Amino acid sequence: MDSSPTHHAPHPLPWVDLSLGAAAMAGLLLLTAYIATLSSATIILAVALYAGFTLSVVAGLSLSGCRFGPADRVTLVRAVLVLFLASLAGTPALLQTLAWPYALLCLLALIMDGADGYVARRTSTASAFGARFDMELDAFFILILCIALMVLGKAGAWVLIIGLMRYGFVMAGWYWTWLNEPLPESFRRKTICVWQLVTLMVALVPPIPDVFTHATLMLALVLLSGSFALDICYLYRHRTARRP
Repeated sequence: MDSSPTHHAPHPLPWVDLSLGAAAMAGLLLLTAYIATLSSATIILAVALYAGFTLSVVAGLSLSGCRFGPADRVTLVRAVLVLFLASLAGTPALLQTLAWPYALLCLLALIMDGADGYVARRTSTASAFGARFDMELDAFFILILCIALMVLGKAGAWVLIIGLMRYGFVMAGWYWTWLNEPLPESFRRKTICVWQLVTLMVALVPPIPDVFTHATLMLALVLLSGSFALDICYLYRHRTARRP
């Protein structure tokens, strides 16, 4: 009898889904080209963003061994939308021309944020990859909204702190490894994340006055800084207990 351990075949990679996502991305760019002039830099950026996204998904699935499930397909649809918005975020003239459509697409991406979690619960297909996929997309979406606000002149460069804070936390974990320890579930953390997205999206709406925009963005920055400070304090207090 063969007593060797059983090796499960790896799950197939979602090349069809990713190809459909690329086609949807191209369709959004073509539709935009009918409304405004797209520069070659915008198209190159869109291609580079989707290529990097595809590599990240493939690498994440290969390392985690998870299956690309129904909830991940919902997240993929939102990712295509976010990457499309990202490709336009660095062009001031394009953002001015498409101010209302851009804001409405941001609203659509925000509404879709909870759909993948709902699908994962309904289909019992939640996975570590899916949770990380959703979290990284949220962080990237927040950064893109910050860049768009800065490019439109609705906020100064300081608004990028909101989008870069999470990435700064991850980089700090390269040196202070105790920052990489898992955090307990937190309603406060989830609420503040949604607050950031809502605040940034509302600030993009053209009629919103600058005074209101600056006040809400400053409040968002204060709340986010406080949330990160609480998490860092928690991890610092528990760093010794987790050591072997």
